[in-house]
Amino acid sequence: MSKKCVIIGGGIIGLSSAYYLQKAGHEVTVIDQGSMDSGASYVNAGYLTPSHIIPLAAPGVMQQGIKWMFSSKSPLYIKPRLNADFLKWTMAFNNSCSEENVTKAIPAIRDINLLSRDLYSDIKEEEHFNFQLKKDGLLMLCKTEHMLEEEAHVLALANKEGLPARMLSAEEVQRKMPNAKLDIKGAAFYECDHHTTPGEFMEEFKTLLQAKGVQFVKNEKVTDFDTSSGTLSNVKTASGKTFVADEVILATGAWAGELNKKLGLKILMQAGKGYRINSTTETGITLPSILCEAKVAVTPMNGFTRFAGTMEIAGINHNINKARVEAIAEAVPRYFNNVVISEQEKDEAQCGLRPVTPDGLPYIGRPSKWKNLTIAAGHAMMGWSLGPGTGLLVSEIIDGKKASLDLSVYNPDRRF
Repeated sequence: MSKKCVIIGGGIIGLSSAYYLQKAGHEVTVIDQGSMDSGASYVNAGYLTPSHIIPLAAPGVMQQGIKWMFSSKSPLYIKPRLNADFLKWTMAFNNSCSEENVTKAIPAIRDINLLSRDLYSDIKEEEHFNFQLKKDGLLMLCKTEHMLEEEAHVLALANKEGLPARMLSAEEVQRKMPNAKLDIKGAAFYECDHHTTPGEFMEEFKTLLQAKGVQFVKNEKVTDFDTSSGTLSNVKTASGKTFVADEVILATGAWAGELNKKLGLKILMQAGKGYRINSTTETGITLPSILCEAKVAVTPMNGFTRFAGTMEIAGINHNINKARVEAIAEAVPRYFNNVVISEQEKDEAQCGLRPVTPDGLPYIGRPSKWKNLTIAAGHAMMGWSLGPGTGLLVSEIIDGKKASLDLSVYNPDRRF
């Protein structure tokens, strides 16, 4: 039976949900508070990363984060503030930085990543898209023996989970990228990973969805709902518009927290800001690479190279912190001696907000409080990688079908 589905949020998660819902025969409206042409879905590193099996909340991360608080250029910056939601999230994040959480998260992250990675390929083939999709793997570049040992440990876990990966010497990496001037000790190489140019996919995706009848409502902020007996019947915006809904999908990313309060949900989420610098200069970089000590992602995209990184948990804002942009720019030539990021490229840096849950796993599913609400948020740095997989799961939830994955680990009602 066709339903009126209202999706709040027009990023990769919202559009992926719209794609699978319209394929299932539903009437879909996407409401976004912006113009649907910027944000985390556009400025990310473009990785499809089954290799990223360790959640952000892992042993030692909180202690390291406290040390990094005193450096404006640190890879992870948690700005202390007297805010009840932030303090609750911080306590829950600290509780989640455990081996138990990592053990629970690894198969959950692996499975949804693999599902989503393959769905990108399916969409490209089925819809005759032209976006860049490269299946070249991912390098984890290390400058120190200590980091090499750490990466070898993660790689062993990945192999145990069935993900093809191997360690490479500095010479082997250099042979893979002969035109790059590398200064590293070695690398872990994940053959299971792919990469894309996000903006290309988003533009093709939006064009397709509109052609298939999905309605886009841009620059409209959802502020309220009409409710009755545990059901959301109407979605209301700040300008006074009302949208009738049989099903509501909350895919607002970092902004989910505000609407969660309106809906009486106790979902913990914080916005994690990331930055990107684009360079059209010839770099010799032909494989996606993460600069491990610096926590910077490097992606050879279609026509340019993208350098992305940092996780800044400092509330919802789009202020560009120049020190953090500089940290990315300074890290790159330490690994690629021939690459210098120009002042203009740094000045043109952009940021995006990523929704971070306390345990590093997204919220995907129906909260018990509302019969016709589905949450699809909290994907942190993996929103791009997990987009299509999440969209498919959302459509299966709404159609009452057996889900492609075990949803219990993503339960939005879970406690920390």
